[in-house]
Amino acid sequence: MSYHMSYRMIRTSMALDDWTIQTLKDLSEKWNISKAEVIRRSVRQLQQQTEFKERAPSPLEALDWLQSGGGMVAEEAEKFRAEVKAERESRDCWWES
Repeated sequence: MSYHMSYRMIRTSMALDDWTIQTLKDLSEKWNISKAEVIRRSVRQLQQQTEFKERAPSPLEALDWLQSGGGMVAEEAEKFRAEVKAERESRDCWWES
């Protein structure tokens, strides 16, 4: 979904508590944008976070993926192991540089 597309504005009203009104005002002043834009950005960010969480694997699924190679094929894994072994044997580690 593109957030830079043009869209029409629809006026609406809502009941908000004092804390939310003050926070909207504070953010609006801090970011130099309208209170409506604060709400639009906040809703957009919450939507993105929700979509990310819905797509993210569960901890067990992530562990299974890592234990099965983490997407690395056998040839890549062997090359990586050889590089790590060579680095360790040469004592040319990042913390010694």
